[in-house]
Amino acid sequence: MNTSDDEAIAAAAETKKKTPKAAAAKGKATGKGKAAAGPKTSAKESSLLKQKSPAEFFAENKNIAGFDNPGKSLYTTLRELVENALDSAESISELPEIEITIEEITKTKFNTMIGLVDRQRVDEALYDDFESEKAREKRLAKEARFQESQAKNAALGKKVKDAPSVRGKGRGEAAFFKVTCKDNGRGMPHDDIPNMLGRVLSGTKYGLRQTRGKFGLGAKMALIWSKMSTGLPIEIKSSMKGQNYTSFCRLDIDIHKNIPHVHLHEKRENKTHWHGAEIEVIIEGNWTTHRSKILHYMRQMAVITPYAQFLFKFLSDAADKNLTIKFTRRTDVMPPVPLQTKHHPSAVDLLLIKRLVAETTKQNLLQFLQHEFVNISKPHAERLIGEMGPDFSQKMAVKSLTSQQLVRIHQLFRQAKFDDPSGNCLSPAGEYNLRLGIIKELHPDMVATHASSPQVFEGHPFIVEAGISIGGKDVKQGLNIFRFANRIPLLFEQGADVITRTAAKRISWSSYKINQQQDKIGVFVSIVSTKIPFKGTGKEYIGDDITEISSAVKP
Repeated sequence: MNTSDDEAIAAAAETKKKTPKAAAAKGKATGKGKAAAGPKTSAKESSLLKQKSPAEFFAENKNIAGFDNPGKSLYTTLRELVENALDSAESISELPEIEITIEEITKTKFNTMIGLVDRQRVDEALYDDFESEKAREKRLAKEARFQESQAKNAALGKKVKDAPSVRGKGRGEAAFFKVTCKDNGRGMPHDDIPNMLGRVLSGTKYGLRQTRGKFGLGAKMALIWSKMSTGLPIEIKSSMKGQNYTSFCRLDIDIHKNIPHVHLHEKRENKTHWHGAEIEVIIEGNWTTHRSKILHYMRQMAVITPYAQFLFKFLSDAADKNLTIKFTRRTDVMPPVPLQTKHHPSAVDLLLIKRLVAETTKQNLLQFLQHEFVNISKPHAERLIGEMGPDFSQKMAVKSLTSQQLVRIHQLFRQAKFDDPSGNCLSPAGEYNLRLGIIKELHPDMVATHASSPQVFEGHPFIVEAGISIGGKDVKQGLNIFRFANRIPLLFEQGADVITRTAAKRISWSSYKINQQQDKIGVFVSIVSTKIPFKGTGKEYIGDDITEISSAVKP
């Protein structure tokens, strides 16, 4: 804020102190009486600037993080917890063992949790799902006709269908679920738990590396959704290797201040010497609409991580809805942990250069160029500095660079030639694991896999792995496309994805003696990179407008 802004605010505050009569007199004397008599918005509102916290921004724009509706929110909560659990186990080279439970919470049980007493409706006509007498007669007549037709079908030996639901559901009929995810990973330091889970945009994954997460939000967005839909806190249990205690924390988040609100934080005895984390969150959701997506996600995750063991449970008071699926481990060969790497000169923007200058520990420009970027050797750095002009020298203090000089460096980075970055920092699944995963989950008659050499787009390395299967268990006829980005399944917006378009439109299946409509074809494509070029706010698909990736995906 500059000096004139300070003076304007001070003047506005002084005007507020004056009496209405004095203010009107002043307005008349200066010829501005008309403006002074207008709405009361000018001085006061122009002086109050509101700032939203990151938590408040994501709460108001929850669709950006995949929380579009209750069903999608249930799916996104599960995947965020599962991916955090996998990252945690892999970070200590531990074969992942992950248990996921979704428990349906009845309205009565939920009301008990929050201390609310169930109340019977008194005025039925007040509610959205109220049914008038005329509508009731019409519904009963329709049901009678349906039953009559089904009786005729039964007499003729035809298939009898279940009666459809013809009465609407009220808007207030929300469904609630307790989602629990337990892993055997690194765990969290006791004192860090509140900030790791209760403060948005604070974490350990912001270096340049291949990461599973899409936004760096993880369980924090699930906590925000819990706060918005149920008001209940989340519970965390955690223990690190060698600890003789387990950390227990119950917390929610102050969305407006973006700080954790801790209800309980204590250490408990760790008799079993368990290490890892267990997170439990109660949210509004919809199992019915997203059941298939959740199960597809778990199955595809088992394909791309055959070295992990997953136990998935859905629990309900209705016993026929209960579900338990175990995805067993097939191999103990794990991909290497993705390495953090430095930025490639051609991939940085002006803002990033300024941040690197502010954070570097190097003293002069020559050292800065050598050590803060990949593929700039000492001779290359000397040549670059010589090209920058007489205002630059090798030993000039990097902290003394002016804004104009930083722009010159940025311009040179965009125009100069640099060697492509290597793919050493990437962690693909590997052909061995991809093949095993496909065989384990689909049991195909035939499978073939291939992995590309590292390639580059916009200064970021990427690797494409692909598999093709024919036949298999629980595989539909036709093309079955499985898309992965940084070893996580992509299930939405499939039609616009570069992988779908390549498999459906750019491959002549008939030339391989494959019937695209009748044969059971599995197409598996996994792209790993330090930057996945997602399209759209939901980050659910990769467009086909990037030539390097489109060419690499096409066989």
